[in-house]
Parts: sequence; structure tokens; C-alpha cells
Amino acid sequence: MEQFKLFGTVKEVGVDDEGLAEFHNEHFDFPLFKDDGLVLYNDFFGKRSIKLTTYNPMKLYRGYKDMNKRLKEKKLDGNLKGEGMIQGGLILFDKNGDAKYAYEEEIGSPINIDDVVAALKDLSD
Repeated sequence: MEQFKLFGTVKEVGVDDEGLAEFHNEHFDFPLFKDDGLVLYNDFFGKRSIKLTTYNPMKLYRGYKDMNKRLKEKKLDGNLKGEGMIQGGLILFDKNGDAKYAYEEEIGSPINIDDVVAALKDLSD
């Protein structure tokens, strides 16, 4: 999978630059770019934002606890700084720069790595 390049985009700066720098230095040591005007977000994820998946308070609490457990295991600090409502995801491009795969973030749910690896293998053929 060495033929693939990884980069990230952020939607805002100047809100929690210390947290962004910490994330970049400790967890994501790849180039980061600011998505001015949210062009990438809007084009690929259609202005998606966080929505409740249930109104059941017990399910909401359980989901919150599970998400915090994953954050702690990964040594990530969650915070309430910044906009926080826009959801992103993962986009895979082919060697020509054409988007071929998009995974839409689901807040509180881990990414399905097997699906991502399968898509990368498909792109490498």
C-alpha cells in the first residue's frame, strides 16, 4: 500500500490550534490542508451534520460511553471547541486524482478498516 499518499483536511483554524497541533504531531503525521469554504466537505458529504440516531436516553448514554472509551483507548482528547456539527469522512482517489470511494463519518462509530483496505486493494489493481 506504499503507493498511496495520505493527507487530511480541516474545516477551521484559529479555534483550537493547540488541539489541532497535538492531533497532528501525536496521531496524524501527514500533511493537513484547510478546506476553505468547505468545498471538499460539501462536494463529497453534502453538508452532513450530526443528527440524533435515537431519542432513547439509555441508547444515547451507552453510545456516548462507548465513544469515550474508544477515545481513551486511542489516547485522544475530545473537546467541545470549534464548530463541531459538520461530519466528514474518508475519500479515496485513484492515481488520476478521481474520487473512487467515500466513507461517511458516523459520530461515535469506528471506521470499518476492512472496507477501507478492500477499497485500497481494488484501487491498486
